[in-house]
Amino acid sequence: MGKFELKKTDVWQNLEKNYKKTAMLHLRDLFKGSNRFNEFSIRDNNLGLTFDYSKNIITSETFRLLMDFAKTAKVKEYADKMFSGEKINWTEKRAVLHTALRNRSKKPVYVNGKNVMPEINAVLSKMKKFNNDLRNGKWAGFTGKKITDIVNIGIGCSDLGPRMVCEALKYYADGPNVHFVSNIDGADICETLRNLNPETTLFIIASKTFTTLETMTNASTARQWLVSKLGDKSVSKHFVGLSTNVKKVKEFGIDENGIFEFWDFVGGRYSLWSAIGLSIACYVGFDRFTELLEGAYYIDQHFLNVPYEKNIPIIMAILGFWYNNFFGASTYAVLPYSQYLYKFPAYVQQEDMESNGKFINREGDRVDYETGPVILGGIGTNAQHSFYQLVHQGTKFIPSDFIGFINSLEKVGDHQEKLMANYFAQMEALAFGLTKEQVVENFVRTGFSQADIEFLVPYKVFDGNRPTNSILIDSLTPRTLGALIALYEHKIFVQGIMWRINSFDQWGVELGKVLANVILLELKGETYSKHDVSTESLIKIYRDKRK
Repeated sequence: MGKFELKKTDVWQNLEKNYKKTAMLHLRDLFKGSNRFNEFSIRDNNLGLTFDYSKNIITSETFRLLMDFAKTAKVKEYADKMFSGEKINWTEKRAVLHTALRNRSKKPVYVNGKNVMPEINAVLSKMKKFNNDLRNGKWAGFTGKKITDIVNIGIGCSDLGPRMVCEALKYYADGPNVHFVSNIDGADICETLRNLNPETTLFIIASKTFTTLETMTNASTARQWLVSKLGDKSVSKHFVGLSTNVKKVKEFGIDENGIFEFWDFVGGRYSLWSAIGLSIACYVGFDRFTELLEGAYYIDQHFLNVPYEKNIPIIMAILGFWYNNFFGASTYAVLPYSQYLYKFPAYVQQEDMESNGKFINREGDRVDYETGPVILGGIGTNAQHSFYQLVHQGTKFIPSDFIGFINSLEKVGDHQEKLMANYFAQMEALAFGLTKEQVVENFVRTGFSQADIEFLVPYKVFDGNRPTNSILIDSLTPRTLGALIALYEHKIFVQGIMWRINSFDQWGVELGKVLANVILLELKGETYSKHDVSTESLIKIYRDKRK
């Protein structure tokens, strides 16, 4: 059939021609005499969300051509395949059905001819019962004391997903304290255990296979800590397992009532909606966990049913594609103006870079165009005092998403007004900058000498023309958080379809794991393997200096 050459298609060539015209434009000019906000923004009153993408370097023609590209890529058709359980993860021959985990309708979802919704709903019911029993003391520790602290042991999104959500919904927390351990560095588990009481601590082991090196090493250390204090018989009261490998979970000593299943059609970075979200449910309550699912389901329906031109995740995707593939923007920033969302950029970073950090297309050929960007992020004014200098005046071109909330959960003084003043000001500054003439005028007004003005002007000019999206939400709730997470999930999915890559495998993670297992035996003195001179020298230094 020959190699598929995406860059030679009409839709790509049309965008290439449009880029040559549009790249010469400045947002200052695009906003003159126009009603860009009405043309390039969407308000969803049911969700309480405004998506403003007017500060992007696009014209109406650009937008139409980008939509043509998405339609030609058959984004909607692939979305239907994903939601209906087709095996769109072609390298692992798996369905991709994290969306079924938050399916709030009565509609069945089939995998290999079997409706998976009864099993999903059964696990949700088990999570609800466990949550209630834990909170009312029916599920108590080995000595009969009520559980006050939960330690979630996982890695990747078995850690980062629930950790991010628990932090984001901290305001709503009314359950046990929740701690997270992921790093195989012993400091992580030791510092976490240091101030905990084994009689009142529950461990959640979150591992799809129950064999993940980091997770099971930390789980074993936690088990030894517990057993040393309370004995072997205590394990079933202080450990629960979230896994597809029931046999391994039971071998660990976990009781049947403490096993929560999920399935191989759920990818790790999309798993917080599953039993992996047990720590979330225990922390904020099962009703709020349900609201989180409902918010994501709302966006699922928006993604499936709203036309391309008004479809928020599709628009987010095409704009990122536009800058990545035509403007050469290798980095994209995610910037929430909320302390509660301080883990959100890291969550999106993993989800995006692990999903779309690929160079092989669906035909098995190496692509000759850019795919997933580097995701940069930080919260609010903290990030302004950290890396915004590069975004404003650096040589890198970094499009950004700004996420803000109209109503603060914590009403204290004028903090929210000052926070949001910065939110709006940064987007305005990035878009329109400060011209040489404006800088001179400001200096003259403040009485600077002509010599000082001539010297300082070049340093004070802001080019502007840095594109931003504004995602402005009425308030942070479990429902709006679920919707926000789902928006990024679907954006990433759409870009994967446009780039013709598999967003759902992660072979790039595997090689390092394989080599680490080989080297581990060497560090323990059990085997010897041939390596490059650098690796061998470093291993020798490690072994010689090991105390």
